[in-house]
Amino acid sequence: MIVVTGATGGLGGATVEHLLQRVPADQIGVSVREVAKAQHLADRGVRVRQGSYEEPAVLRGSFAGADQVLLVSGNDPTADLVHLHRNAIDAAVAAGARRILYTSQHGAIPGNPYPASDIHRATEAILADCGVAWTALRNGAYGPLDQVLGPWRRTGEIAQPADGPVPYTDRDDVAEAVAVILTGDRSFEGPVTLTAPTAVTFDDLATIASDLTGRTVKRTVLDDEQWVADQLMTGVPERAARFMLTWYQASRAGYFAEADPLLAQLLGREPRSAADRLAADIAA
Repeated sequence: MIVVTGATGGLGGATVEHLLQRVPADQIGVSVREVAKAQHLADRGVRVRQGSYEEPAVLRGSFAGADQVLLVSGNDPTADLVHLHRNAIDAAVAAGARRILYTSQHGAIPGNPYPASDIHRATEAILADCGVAWTALRNGAYGPLDQVLGPWRRTGEIAQPADGPVPYTDRDDVAEAVAVILTGDRSFEGPVTLTAPTAVTFDDLATIASDLTGRTVKRTVLDDEQWVADQLMTGVPERAARFMLTWYQASRAGYFAEADPLLAQLLGREPRSAADRLAADIAA
């Protein structure tokens, strides 16, 4: 059995949908905080059990019978995520899982100023010592492009801090690839990188957006502190603004620049590009 955590969230839910296209529902289980939110999966024959990274004993029960466990990383900035991830890893090992897969982050390497990188690296170290086979899925940035580009559609301007090349990746492509890994015969040991095949900058995206919309979209580089001040003016908490700033700093230092062909190989086709995603956003 394959057990997926975070199955009522974006990546976990999409992964389960792709798994349902590849294996019978009775070979899939999910571990979720709120069972009621996964009723749509239970109705289709998926085993649904309550589980939380804060409750290791309960989590072991939700993982019972699992051959593989997909651990979707936590995203609560106030929590001790490394501790919670350790709870989940220990529970999977105790439940007898043969392999643990963990959703890590592209560029999770020493020196990356983006704080999430340290969390993922620490979790990968725990996996390396856990005694069972493991795979860290270093997924490319798959959040909404507007989150990193800002309100360009309203302003006609990408006014953000200095950036660097990033292979912006489609979340559903990642989910499909994860399902391929979980159901395939090929073993992936340790970290693997899943990204779109081409890294682009905000300058590139401004050009793409201009071509797609037929109007000039300007790229303006803001000073870091000016950008933080602008965020505060719009109501963004300073802690959140400075956290996001580290992402821009990491990108311009090249920590996200490397694109990898593995995602395309797993999908058997070209993944969606940043241009594809922008076009879809504009059409929506």
